[in-house]
Amino acid sequence: MPNKKLRISPAWVFTTEQGELFDPVVFRLLEGVRDSGKLTMAARDAGISYRHAWNLLNRGADFFGLPLVRMRKGHGTRLSPLGEKLLWSEQRLKARLGPQIHSLASELNTQLQQLLAGAHPVLRLHASHGYAVALLPDFSDWVELDLQYTNPANALNVLARGESDLASFHFPVCPRLADQVMAIYQHQLDLDNLRVIRFVTRKQGLIVRHENRAAVGGLRDLTNPDIRFINRDRYSGTRVLFNLLLREQGIALDAIRGSDQEEFTHTAVAAYVAAGMADAGFGVEAAARQFGLEFIELANEHYLLVCHKDKLEHDTLRQLLDLMRSPEFGDELDTLPGYAPDRCGEVCTFAQLLAGDRHPGPGPV
Repeated sequence: MPNKKLRISPAWVFTTEQGELFDPVVFRLLEGVRDSGKLTMAARDAGISYRHAWNLLNRGADFFGLPLVRMRKGHGTRLSPLGEKLLWSEQRLKARLGPQIHSLASELNTQLQQLLAGAHPVLRLHASHGYAVALLPDFSDWVELDLQYTNPANALNVLARGESDLASFHFPVCPRLADQVMAIYQHQLDLDNLRVIRFVTRKQGLIVRHENRAAVGGLRDLTNPDIRFINRDRYSGTRVLFNLLLREQGIALDAIRGSDQEEFTHTAVAAYVAAGMADAGFGVEAAARQFGLEFIELANEHYLLVCHKDKLEHDTLRQLLDLMRSPEFGDELDTLPGYAPDRCGEVCTFAQLLAGDRHPGPGPV
């Protein structure tokens, strides 16, 4: 039976007190105007006619009482301050709610497939949100995956309770930092019974607006009171890494303006910075590039999958390993800035991986 997949996306619904609705396709139109500077191209990319685009913009101006775009002869079309604010608000909404929506869609798709195709094995993965792991459900012809996003501590807890088949885990390639991360989670890591499935490495660092690149060259620059920072949530693995990097440089968290402001994904951090609500954040390079921001690398880390060793004999997990080793999946990984295959699909122990980082051989680690 063909695979049926549901996709869920958030949508804005604007209504006046009189109940008048405002077409949310305007966000696609505004994005096209921002990217191309031409209303004709923006209308085409939004799948609407030029006339309909004009009508939408005029209705928007009437709806809000301010124009959404500015047009100057010989200079094309540009977003007005209101248009920019609306577009960034929509993109921040998607970035913030994305993991929860994707988790819900994954759960619903699993239930749907069980009804359509009958009861069958499904591989359950609890993982930190990331660009590489988000690719796995797209290969459902290889393996059916129920992907739920959560923080590393909860992912390991769910795995220990037997409510998941796999958990993600990530720590720096740098042995000194890796030891510190392992110490934080040591009470949750049954090293004798757990096995590591190598996946990718990814670059973590500062995400900075172009105009602030000269003022922000490293962590210590974040203590400048003129620099506004957006932080990751305190339970995320990325926040653990950020706190360790601060501690190594003797920087107090409360010395950074905005360190108490939190977002829950790399994408949301980058969107927050891109919207001009902060001057810098901390996250993966792929998020910075997605929003056209500057990136200052501070760490390279392994992003791994972890399972109990007896799970390796199951057919669904073998199918996942085949997918991870496939050229097709490798080609998708190559499209992600700051990500690289890390002997993808190779199984080892934590001790073997950590020893390889301390004494790297001639091949890539």
